[in-house]
Amino acid sequence: MTKQDLIEIPKPLDQLTATEIERKSCIGKVMTYTLKSLTNTYVNKGFQWLLPVALSQSTDPLWPDPGASIEKRIEVDIYGKPVRTTASMIIHKLIAASTAYPKLFILSPNIRIEKAERAKTGRHLYEFTQLDFEAQGACSKDIFILVEEAIVTLIKDLKREMKSELTTLCRCDTLKVPKTPFKIYDRVELEAKYGKDWEAVITSEITDPVWVTNIPREFYDFEDFRTGKWDNYDLFLPQFGEVLSGAKREYEYTKILTKIERDQVKKENYSLILKMAKESRLKPTAGAGIGMERLVGWIAGVKHIAECQPFPRVPGNVNEL
Repeated sequence: MTKQDLIEIPKPLDQLTATEIERKSCIGKVMTYTLKSLTNTYVNKGFQWLLPVALSQSTDPLWPDPGASIEKRIEVDIYGKPVRTTASMIIHKLIAASTAYPKLFILSPNIRIEKAERAKTGRHLYEFTQLDFEAQGACSKDIFILVEEAIVTLIKDLKREMKSELTTLCRCDTLKVPKTPFKIYDRVELEAKYGKDWEAVITSEITDPVWVTNIPREFYDFEDFRTGKWDNYDLFLPQFGEVLSGAKREYEYTKILTKIERDQVKKENYSLILKMAKESRLKPTAGAGIGMERLVGWIAGVKHIAECQPFPRVPGNVNEL
């Protein structure tokens, strides 16, 4: 029996025992504190808080990212036009940060219908929330510093102000404040050392958050055509793996078009970003999205991140609420 087989699917609220309800309540309080801490950090750094978008014609293609495992994409007709549920707000962020909102963040819905076999990984959901942020003129180093400061501040304050909840969750003593700067690994070096399963290996070995850079991904992440190196980054947590994905962004028309055509992405879904790039209206930006359930799952020490949701969204499982 594998470790994954031992992970139980979180139950809906109406099926919880009194003890389980107390635990659920503590996780909810940790989530509330985490949201308050992170949003305060971003507001205090001059970021504007935007409202999310649930449906649009353009959303993240999630291709050719090898980490994506989508069962199907939800598309509906509105006013005679096809629109899709938000897979992430990356395209919206690029447009917004290039125009009226040079520094922004959004608590963004993400609907990704994962394959049912991912139900017991403990780290996959078919609906989750990201704290998405983007900053005009920023570089990768700027994002590293911002995220590390936000997470260290959060953990320090949680350990001081949420002792009762962390004690109930058996995390008061085991949750440690990460040392900064976080370690940085290059994906090429990890693949050479561990092979194709490098993500699973480092997730099981690390005890603190670490950065992994240079990951081949979607057209909007910056790629140096001369070296083949990507200026992007993921933040990995113990047990739960990637909790953040981000990058310096592409903004030049020729590069964006070349990559869209190379990766066989439908150009018609990204006509606006291509138009703005061609008119030199896209600006250099960098940003990322933090998965709130994975972050709080790590803090709270849960076995399955759906424990962090009031209404669990586990792949292959559909509850009434």
